[in-house]
Parts: sequence; C-alpha cells; structure tokens
Amino acid sequence: MGNICSRSTNKPDNFSQPGRTLNSSPVPAPRPAQNHAPRQSAKQTVGTPGRTLGGGDNSGDVIADPRTNAAIAAQKRAEAASSASKGKLGSKLAAQKAQTHTQTLNEASRSERAAREADNAAAAQRWE
Repeated sequence: MGNICSRSTNKPDNFSQPGRTLNSSPVPAPRPAQNHAPRQSAKQTVGTPGRTLGGGDNSGDVIADPRTNAAIAAQKRAEAASSASKGKLGSKLAAQKAQTHTQTLNEASRSERAAREADNAAAAQRWE
C-alpha cells in the first residue's frame, strides 16, 4: 500500500539509496596552528576570611539546625512577599482574601441581581 498523502515532488527518503563507507568522505582541511600564549592567572581577592567545614562557630542569628534555618527563611520570604507593594491588582487580591464567606456570597448575589435587572431593562426596551 502506498501513502495517499504523498506527492511525487517529495524528496526521496535518505535511506532509500546505498550509503557510503566511513573512509570515503573527503579529508577535512587542516586547521592553521594557533599560538596559545600562557595566560596570566588573575589574582582574586576576597574580603571575608574562609570558613572551615563543620566549624562550630555560630555567628549572629544563624542557628545550626537546617530545619530551623529553612523555617526562618520561609517566614522571612512570606513577610517580604506580603509587605511588598503589589499594585492595584495585588491590593484587590488582598481585599478579596480578607473577605469572609458570607461577604463573598453577598457580593456574588449583588452582582447576579444587577445582571438580572439589566437583562429585564433591556427586555423592557425591546417591548418583550
């Protein structure tokens, strides 16, 4: 069976003809030699002293327990995200999150009543 979507203008399959052997390809032109001068190592200066692995020296408010550190970092991220100014949309979202369930239902009911009244007014204008 043939392919009904195929046209005679399609290129033949790459594997329909016999291929060539590995040694039959032309030899690539040699690259010109590049003179690699030895690089001068850049001197790195660091302002803080190095730390030893497993050092018991806890400086500042860093606590050794990784879970506690992760919890503190998550708390700081949450505080930063909530305190950051999110603009008009963010303030609307914060106000919506602050609503109680009954307030949300009342607002939905109000919008449904307004839509129903608008539909009734449009029907009255069309003399239905």
